[in-house]
Amino acid sequence: MDIQKIAEFFSLGKFHKVIKHLSDDIVWNVVGGRTFKGKVAVIKDCEQTERYFQSVDTDFKIIDRIVDNNKIAITGTAKISKNGKRIDFSYACDVFEFNEDQKITKITSYCISEHEDVTTF
Repeated sequence: MDIQKIAEFFSLGKFHKVIKHLSDDIVWNVVGGRTFKGKVAVIKDCEQTERYFQSVDTDFKIIDRIVDNNKIAITGTAKISKNGKRIDFSYACDVFEFNEDQKITKITSYCISEHEDVTTF
């Protein structure tokens, strides 16, 4: 599997498809949130997130990709709903770095939730 496909699967929340492509010393920084260090910590969070995704309806869309050698940035949106009601809508960007073995060594994730009660100035 090429690194672009690995990054896309991760950004689409299909973590189980990329677990074997994580380096042992991976660092995943969710900006404004948490940082996960090491493959075990990243897998644990991915498994927890996948369980959540199975309890709701998800609609992930990739908007754009930027590929530069061993780095890939993916932008997209995530619509999450349950019982027909929207729970969240987010804009996201994941920036991946890969090593020479096509394993992810670093992920930086940015996520901005859209709020329905937007105030105008």
